[in-house]
Amino acid sequence: MSSTQRSPWAWIPTLYFGQGIPYVVVMTLSVIMYKNLNLSNTEIALYTSWLYLPWVIKPLWSPLVDMFRTKRFWIVSLQFVVGVALAFVAFTLPTSHFFQITLAVFWLMAFASATHDIAADGFYMLGLPQHQQAAFVGVRSVFWRVANIAGQGLLVVLAGKLAEQTGNVVLAWQIVFVVLALMFALLGTYHFFILPKPASDIAVRVEGNLVADFAATFVAFFKRADIWTVLAFLLTYRLAEAQLVKLGSPFLLDKSEVGGLALTTAQVGWVYGTIGVLALTIGGIAGGYAISRKGLKFWLWPMLLAIHVPNLAYVFLAYTQPSNIYVIASAIAIEQLGYGFGFAAYLLFMIMVADGAHKTAHYALCTGFMALGMMLPGMVSGWIQTQIGYTNFFIWVCICTIPSMLIAFFVKIDPDFGRKAEEKPLDATA
Repeated sequence: MSSTQRSPWAWIPTLYFGQGIPYVVVMTLSVIMYKNLNLSNTEIALYTSWLYLPWVIKPLWSPLVDMFRTKRFWIVSLQFVVGVALAFVAFTLPTSHFFQITLAVFWLMAFASATHDIAADGFYMLGLPQHQQAAFVGVRSVFWRVANIAGQGLLVVLAGKLAEQTGNVVLAWQIVFVVLALMFALLGTYHFFILPKPASDIAVRVEGNLVADFAATFVAFFKRADIWTVLAFLLTYRLAEAQLVKLGSPFLLDKSEVGGLALTTAQVGWVYGTIGVLALTIGGIAGGYAISRKGLKFWLWPMLLAIHVPNLAYVFLAYTQPSNIYVIASAIAIEQLGYGFGFAAYLLFMIMVADGAHKTAHYALCTGFMALGMMLPGMVSGWIQTQIGYTNFFIWVCICTIPSMLIAFFVKIDPDFGRKAEEKPLDATA
């Protein structure tokens, strides 16, 4: 099978697993490692919080990925860069200035990973026909989440076990980062040979002038006739979920006298991290498949309802405060199943908006607004909950689903977008 005809299963799972690992290393493993190495909470919180910045501002340099070299080149090269950065962390941990050096390397890794995200998302749109983009949105989300689970779970367990066995915390973390570096060297090598080479994966230039090309990319996005509807939909689709996701785990852990369900950490890991993730995975795969069969326009409203209506499960849990773990797990599973199914429409909407000559940069802009739509409501959600309590907070979350449904009336979608084309009979004369 030629590279242009290679099955998406050969590269999409590994591509999005590779996308997720650097993120979890920078955002989670760095915090745990610094804590194990006896840095203060003040230092850890202050300095590692800034590491999120590259993912927030990545649309600012996304046009450069479009304008220079192929997306395939960026993906493979940046995976090797991440591998080198991971190795550098391992080798500098025993030094006296390890904190300053590793923090600088994590910054490099964060920018490399954010840029890799731009290229990977752009390549996804170039490497697959429209109906397969729809069919595989669930798969890519699943493997990104698998990377997060592996990073936050398996790698932390590995570091802990190694520290116990060797009695040397620094050595334990060195081994973890060497393993990660080798994995990325293998991943880069694998993708060098396996990633397809779509004819459309070329550098995009418009005016022949670097500054003009850069500006034209942003201007083309914001000159859309429906730009205000697009931005409103991007910012409100997850307005409710942005608040729910911040308070979901605290609600499960909090004592019953303050309105929580008083679960143990292990129970939360089972209910939310196992049952919930499984339901989310099933929902995501089902959502992508559904859109590939009937198109985004057909499924938009069912998916809007799927992502919003199950939020009532939290109202039920807060109002009744059940002690039966199976009741709680069932409610969480329903909410996560709906979220996974409904989020497929959001991903396809961004792909639709980004479609065009600058699809890589425009998709990065969409994800930037997606991040903003999650960040701002999440920042105030804790304050809102403390003012009105859990039950009223979850009612408020349900009220926050209304704006996206009102805006959906104005969203214009081609009926065939995302749907697999009818197969035509072979022409014997061809």
